Amino acid sequence: MAPPIPLLAVRGSDGTSLLSGPPTCEEHSTFQRDSRSSRCVTFSRDGTLFAWCNGQNVSVVKSSDVSVVTSLNLPKTSLLDISPLNTILVTWQPYSKAQDSAQGEANLQLWDLESGQLIKALYQKKMESWCPSWSEDEKIAVRSVNNELHFYENNDFQTIANKLHMQKVSDFVLSPGGQPSKVCVYVPGSKGAPSFVRLYQYPVLGGPTAALANKSFFKADRVSMVWNRRASAVLVTASTEVDKTGASYYGEQTLHYLAVNGETALVQLQKKGPIYDVVWSPGSTEFCVVYGFMPAKVTVYNLKCDPVFDFGTGPRNAAYYSPQGNILVLAGFGNLRGQMEVWDVKKYKQVSKPQAPDATHFSWCPDGEHVVTATCSPRLRVSNGYKIWHYTGSVLHRVETAAGAELWEVRWQPFPAGSFPERPVKYQAAPSELGTTQAAPTQAYRPPALRHLPATASAKLHEEELPQNQRPAAPGEKGLSKSALKNQKKREAKKAAKQEAKPEPEAPSDPAPVSNNQSEPSSGDPETDKKIKNLKKKLKAIEELKDQQASGKVLQKNQLEKLQKEDQLLKELEDLQIRQ
Repeated sequence: MAPPIPLLAVRGSDGTSLLSGPPTCEEHSTFQRDSRSSRCVTFSRDGTLFAWCNGQNVSVVKSSDVSVVTSLNLPKTSLLDISPLNTILVTWQPYSKAQDSAQGEANLQLWDLESGQLIKALYQKKMESWCPSWSEDEKIAVRSVNNELHFYENNDFQTIANKLHMQKVSDFVLSPGGQPSKVCVYVPGSKGAPSFVRLYQYPVLGGPTAALANKSFFKADRVSMVWNRRASAVLVTASTEVDKTGASYYGEQTLHYLAVNGETALVQLQKKGPIYDVVWSPGSTEFCVVYGFMPAKVTVYNLKCDPVFDFGTGPRNAAYYSPQGNILVLAGFGNLRGQMEVWDVKKYKQVSKPQAPDATHFSWCPDGEHVVTATCSPRLRVSNGYKIWHYTGSVLHRVETAAGAELWEVRWQPFPAGSFPERPVKYQAAPSELGTTQAAPTQAYRPPALRHLPATASAKLHEEELPQNQRPAAPGEKGLSKSALKNQKKREAKKAAKQEAKPEPEAPSDPAPVSNNQSEPSSGDPETDKKIKNLKKKLKAIEELKDQQASGKVLQKNQLEKLQKEDQLLKELEDLQIRQ
């Protein structure tokens, strides 16, 4: 049976349309483009339903044949969502006060999706956290009301089944999956008291021992909380609006780890600066962090918060795992040039390096083979359009928005986990009539007066760090103790040093003029001969460092800097030998 073809919803000033995804990239066979401007579009969690509001009606149709499920006359609707089991349609419109009512209209409405009947109308003034959060089995739903959490059971919104009483709960995130449901809550600090994040398991919400885990910190004006897919741990990025040291325009960020078994930790980042992105791998065993002053550093950590792989530094501010977790894309969007690095996660080997300038949106297709990048308004009001890529860098489909029109949103149709199997990673670019857009290698700026001269080694504006494996133990080393692992690494380093020490035939040097009193090449200048000897010694040390890095040893910063000087040393040696 052939795998399904995901749809791509496209919303813009010229209306709403559905596109069949790759390889066809054609208009949906039965969906007629709605030419009226849509305020919002959404798919159900399993992708079987598609909903949109065109300023007149809210329509819900089946994604397969576009048969109408329900249609509601709600012209002011600005946000839409569908509960996980496709039971309830949620609509939100901006809050406004009616002339004959001091309280105003109930602007958050819950509808029975099958019958179209109103279940409950609620007040939700702020757009933040506007929609109730459901567990995947819909047994629990949570809303934030007046700085406390209200829990509902089995979609009975007439009765509040439970409340989390705490001083000013500012934010919360419900765990993914079914029962038992867990909730992560954030309470900002006040009057000298620290901010804190706590994990609870429903329905145990009260008492001093109710929390599964607790983490407090003073430096936090806001937080971002992300559960892993297994609901076993959450990552909390705590941010301050202002860095009091004056070192960063972005304020100051710290990353914290909390697990449902009570473990907490501060993730030790290896470079100072802002945290741009934090993402869990779909397998829930690792997470990736993009951080540090530009050029930013990217590191993958395990559940012990130990670094596993360091991608070095580069122009990145975002990371995206494929749905199957076997590919990782590192990208630099926004104020960066749109460079993307596609990595094979199992081998930690780079697959491609495409470039999408001015991209404001990136998302993986559920098949794990394709991605979409888009330039959307209002972030950028010029050059709007989108591209569908294969991860090897080939552009399969490109649409440029007509002059005077705007693209507002593109969204993939979701599918349940396991709908698309993981496939072997390819390194050969997929065939495409539109070709590829590999990023050109960057070169240092040279003034016009020096461009006719040979290139010479020069100091670089930023330090460049190369990728390196920081995995503490290979799969076969899991049973070894720390001391045994240490001894094993020593033995590997010693073995590599012995191999390097073996005599190798020396490459013949270029012929040089020999003086009457000399029988072998020499400059005649003892100082020059001494420099040549020192350069050869440094180059030999660099070769030893290369072998140690290849054997899995983690090099120090000064050792990595030595590796980067190899080309410069070779050029100096060549110049000295030519003078002989």
